Amino acid sequence: MLLFALPMILGNLLQQLYNVTDTLIVGRCIGSDALAAVGASFTLMTFLTSILLGLCMGSGVFFSMCFGAKEEERMKEGIFVSFVLIAGLTVLLNLGVMLLLDPILHLLQVPAEVYAPTREYLSVVLWGLGFTFLYNFFASLLRAVGNSAAPLVFLGVSALLNVGLDLFFVLALNRGIAGAAEATVIAQGVSAACIVWYTFRKTRLMRLHKRHLRFRQRTVRNILSYSLLTCVQQSVMNFGILMIQGLVNSFGAAVMAAFAAAVKIDAFAYMPVQDFGNAFSTFIAQNHGAGEERRIRAGIRSAVVTVLLFCVAISVLVFAFAGPLMEIFVDPAQTEIVAIGMGYLRIEGACYCGIGCLFLFYGLYRGMGRPGISVVLTVVSLGIRVVLAYLLAPIPAIGLQGIWWAIPIGWVIADGVGFAYYRKIGKSGLTYNHG
Repeated sequence: MLLFALPMILGNLLQQLYNVTDTLIVGRCIGSDALAAVGASFTLMTFLTSILLGLCMGSGVFFSMCFGAKEEERMKEGIFVSFVLIAGLTVLLNLGVMLLLDPILHLLQVPAEVYAPTREYLSVVLWGLGFTFLYNFFASLLRAVGNSAAPLVFLGVSALLNVGLDLFFVLALNRGIAGAAEATVIAQGVSAACIVWYTFRKTRLMRLHKRHLRFRQRTVRNILSYSLLTCVQQSVMNFGILMIQGLVNSFGAAVMAAFAAAVKIDAFAYMPVQDFGNAFSTFIAQNHGAGEERRIRAGIRSAVVTVLLFCVAISVLVFAFAGPLMEIFVDPAQTEIVAIGMGYLRIEGACYCGIGCLFLFYGLYRGMGRPGISVVLTVVSLGIRVVLAYLLAPIPAIGLQGIWWAIPIGWVIADGVGFAYYRKIGKSGLTYNHG
């Protein structure tokens, strides 16, 4: 699992560089208002991306099960069905958000002083949503058949290109925040083009014939059952984050800027366990398809130990170096912004074991063909987080600390629910026939 997960971890860390590079260059070279704008845009784009990512991940589980059960014909039908459905949704989603961009920004309570740069950034970066779909769809397909290295290579090239274009557009051409967005879209386009080319040239599973290009009821039902519930889980999770962003925005530009930088650090810190959870899901799905319950149980034990050891180590590092980490993104002279970000990181940094275990539960239930349980855990985690944040933040004695503490409390309670359900199903066996 570690060997399979490593390219995924490195790949998603590189993918984070798209937004982190924007944050770093914008924060240092343009100013705190532009940094706040990128932060608000990042949360919205993460929500939109999560919808597509959830659909692609759900399809990937179906592909993994077919691959484990050696059902190539069924898998090829699923590739066609899922590609057409997700591509169509991507187009509708992109057009809808572009048309409703102003109402969405008002709903997010974006302050007047950062409204214009936020809108300018989003107006450009939204054009990359189609590239995001293509990359994630073909990456999910390759990972389902055991190839997690190729997506990493293409993403690495793209990330380096993004850094170079960011510096060129912002510093050399003085394109401002729009230049940072343009660099991101071009880099995303390169990664999408590369992975599509590779998959068609090197993977025989993409050699579809006329008999595969059909919408059989059974295949559509299976794809939708995995993809829609995984999509709901991912989008609910990020919708809750979007609601938190709206609450953070109400505290002003300084808090927005601090949150924008701290969230990037946070994402880097626990991204490896999130990707390990995705690799764990593929491992579970393949063994579930093959009916290997003993391997599933052994894999669960190994995964829990690995995740807990990593989370303890990363918690210590983030807690201890919260200040220097914030100063990577923010000028040290901006003491208020640095202090706010340190407060966030020291609360979240102490609790990464909670989110690490939650990612494992997501991967376990998704891989076992029970994505509905992942949705339940997400609703529990995010529901508690949002409710607590909105209840505690208005209390003068608590304020921002209430928002920060609401997040790990939601993680821990969802972990308890996930463990209780695992104990229940563990008594009756972890494998069963899938549709």
